[in-house]
Amino acid sequence: MQAVDSTPTTFAELLAIDGVVEVSELRSRFGFCAFHGGNLERLTDQIASEAAARSGSSFYGVLQPTGLRTHIPSAKVSPAESPAFAAFLDHCDVVAAIHGFGRRGWWTSVLVGGRNRHLAAHVSEHLRMHLPAFKILDDIEAIPKNLRGQHPDNPANLPRHGGVQIELPPRLRGLTPMAMHWPSATSRFPLVDDLIAGLAAAATSWPLEPRD
Repeated sequence: MQAVDSTPTTFAELLAIDGVVEVSELRSRFGFCAFHGGNLERLTDQIASEAAARSGSSFYGVLQPTGLRTHIPSAKVSPAESPAFAAFLDHCDVVAAIHGFGRRGWWTSVLVGGRNRHLAAHVSEHLRMHLPAFKILDDIEAIPKNLRGQHPDNPANLPRHGGVQIELPPRLRGLTPMAMHWPSATSRFPLVDDLIAGLAAAATSWPLEPRD
């Protein structure tokens, strides 16, 4: 491992930094991933990991430590630079890549991009049931172009049947002042649990085709 002496520009350079943690858990062929996790797009790795555990799905995450916030564009997060990520993508038929975003006027919007539009509609249906106060946008034209997840090298599009890119606003990651000061000592902000429940339900009910 190496210390941070310059800003990494490749996925391999990021993974080589001391304190960056790569996690892979192979279970079913539905996968959740959060490669901008840890201190970057905060709580995305925890949401993806718990949704995967609840649904028996696979999980891959990259967790950046406190003090590091390096954004490698999704299309440059290459499995060629990580054997663990390559194995995860090869194992999974579809993936849901969990991201965080913050944009004025979009605080109650969830953006469901990626190239597998059938999966996008399926995930969106479950999210609407669990998050009725949020706009779940799966019309690709309604999503800002840079958040649509359409690049062919985007990891959400690399498994054999592709996948979806899910962009979550701060409120759904428990990062608003109300959520961060939630009075209960035994439970987190309810919206986070509702989100995870919706993601897990979508994964559990997605039909996976048998492999030869």
